[in-house]
Amino acid sequence: MKRKVLLIYTGGTIGMNRNPLTKALEPFDFEHLLSNVPELKQFDTLISTYQFSPPIDSSDMSPQRWTELSHVIADHYDQYDGFVVLHGTDTMAYTASALSYMLENLTKPVVFTGSQLPIDQLRTDGKENLITSIEIAAAHHQDGTALVPEVGIYFNGHLMRGNRTTKLSADGFNAFESFNYPHLAEAGVNIGYREDIIRKPDFRKPMKPHFRLDSNVIIFSLFPGIREDLIRHIIATPNLRSIVMRTFGSGNAPQSPWLISALREATRRGKVVINISQCMQGKVEMGRYDTGYQLKEAGVISGYDATVESAVTKLMFLQSHYEDCEQVRRYMQLNIRGEISV
Repeated sequence: MKRKVLLIYTGGTIGMNRNPLTKALEPFDFEHLLSNVPELKQFDTLISTYQFSPPIDSSDMSPQRWTELSHVIADHYDQYDGFVVLHGTDTMAYTASALSYMLENLTKPVVFTGSQLPIDQLRTDGKENLITSIEIAAAHHQDGTALVPEVGIYFNGHLMRGNRTTKLSADGFNAFESFNYPHLAEAGVNIGYREDIIRKPDFRKPMKPHFRLDSNVIIFSLFPGIREDLIRHIIATPNLRSIVMRTFGSGNAPQSPWLISALREATRRGKVVINISQCMQGKVEMGRYDTGYQLKEAGVISGYDATVESAVTKLMFLQSHYEDCEQVRRYMQLNIRGEISV
């Protein structure tokens, strides 16, 4: 029996066309994209398509769009063996992270991909990204279960876990990397899968979709000279429930009494403050230096080796489920979708 894959086009460079007057890239339609990849007709896979109307630039991606995408996958889940989502690169890591939380017990591949050059340009990277993503979405074991039953990002020969991935380059074909987790697969002459590190869901249970997110969260980065009044203003923001604080090195912050006091006050008010390193690689170890230990004493929790994209979307997901900040804190320190190493 032929495998069935649903190709979902949200927008992004891969399907764009250059305006002859302004020379700017603008969204085109899905037929334009498909007509430039005649190789799709050679697949021994049934490929259906779904298009966001109108297609959106990934800079305009939002929790509302993530909910829409989650609905599309949930509504078509039983009819397809896998899903490929074409998405702009700028916020792809955020969307892939969000979907990893919203699709609980995912038993089928959801592969995000896109390109740095439009599909109709001679040197486009879009064709290989699209063709290999479809092959990965259709890959299965002899018993019919999916080979990669999780949300991933495929780019430039690498399949990465979606909630471990960050955009690395604005103009290189090697646009993404998962710095703190190995690649799930490498595509060369053949596609080599790392089955030992790919998530293994309970195939006997159904996928459970979630459609609610609470975006009362903010990110701020520490830097030398950061001002007390601005930090206190952020912490006092009405309805703010959580803060992703990007710290130095292994989770360190300035030893300013006002900063520790402000963070302790935020925690006392029920706000969740999570410590994420500004470094691309490595993890937060708050007991390693005294500066990190003081943050821990103020109620700040470790983000371990999570990406910023994953931490933000995980908070949105948890806050939509739990009013109690202690529940949110507890689950932020648990590995629920393969997003952190604890």
